[in-house]
Amino acid sequence: MTFTAEREQNWAGTHVYGATRILQPRSVSELQEAVATEPKIRALGTRHSFNDVADGPGVLVSTTEIPADIVIAPDRSSVTVGAGTRYGILALALEEEGLALHNMGSLPHISVGGATATGTHGSGAANGSLSTAIRALEFVGADGSLRTVSRGDAEFAGSVVHLGALGVVTRVTLDVQPSYRVRQDVYLGVPWSALEGAGVRELMSLGYSTSLFTVYGDDITQMWVKSRIPEGQADIDVPDEIRGAKRHANRVAFVSEDDNTTPMDGSVGSWAERLPHFRLDRTPSNGDEIQTEYFVSLDEGSEALAAVRALSDRIQPHLLVTELRAIAADDFWLSETQGRDSLAIHFTWAKHVEEVTALLPDIEEALRPFTPRPHWGKVSAISAADVEARYPRLGDFRALVAKHDPDGKFGGGFVDRLVLGR
Repeated sequence: MTFTAEREQNWAGTHVYGATRILQPRSVSELQEAVATEPKIRALGTRHSFNDVADGPGVLVSTTEIPADIVIAPDRSSVTVGAGTRYGILALALEEEGLALHNMGSLPHISVGGATATGTHGSGAANGSLSTAIRALEFVGADGSLRTVSRGDAEFAGSVVHLGALGVVTRVTLDVQPSYRVRQDVYLGVPWSALEGAGVRELMSLGYSTSLFTVYGDDITQMWVKSRIPEGQADIDVPDEIRGAKRHANRVAFVSEDDNTTPMDGSVGSWAERLPHFRLDRTPSNGDEIQTEYFVSLDEGSEALAAVRALSDRIQPHLLVTELRAIAADDFWLSETQGRDSLAIHFTWAKHVEEVTALLPDIEEALRPFTPRPHWGKVSAISAADVEARYPRLGDFRALVAKHDPDGKFGGGFVDRLVLGR
């Protein structure tokens, strides 16, 4: 087992971990020993969270050095993989076997365990978050023993989006399906009028996965449409114009001209190379940014965006870009998309820490009529009272934590402050 004693930062440099040590076991047995031994321990993924959700007052433990040990079920309907494995690595391995995941996040660099524990998602009005593919989770409990929670178990809905409060996940079993092909097209200049009324849902349903990008100017700057190619077809016809937006040969860079995005020229390729926004073999950005994201009902998306746009003169000086994505509803107790098809309003900010910190309460107040749920891994100003009001099964989750971690070994910091009420 390796460990670091000095204080380290998250990927973006927006948070310095307060933990005294970061452990990196190379096997599940080493992980079990660490969990059993340490009085306070929190799981750490690939450090792509922008807040202190993974931090704690004791030791942090990363599973990224434990082998992926990818195992495809005999019936080829599921795959089991090490929790610290990056999605891009798993995707390439599945593609080699003629299999696929239902969706991917924008970054293939994030870990399976960390992404699903926080409700991370891709896009597509009919696509659930990455967490909805989970069939089973294997946890290391407070005493170091292993336990598995599977779909259909009474505790399953409370265990999928768990924020590390139920133990350290070692293995994740995910639904898979036969491989499929995707093409990605870019449209420039979608008018804001296209998002009025039911327009948000309509635009988000144009492709298998659709993303809108804006800086709150005169229009939606870009729309990326990822279309799933039906089996047996070489390609599909796509329109050259949608709601006045013209199809472009490729994306237009927002921040960087680096060739770090997946193909957007209308060519057809593997799902693994089209569903993420960024290439696994490239750095998506320098990390010199702050990220915030709010989930509102997809059917209230038009009104919610109007509320945000009213603050555009204050937002624009600090904004790099906003991305809009759609996620189908699920029933997980702590899921940001629990109980409602959702529109995710994502802000990538310049690292203007003081200015963004001052602005977020006003954005959240403007969104309050739409009961916004912030992404668990992004920066927000949400209070514990708001968390309690917006997650109807929070009491059940607390009871589940009390059952499996009565002494609070996996708690501390963010989780105690906002979720567990300690």
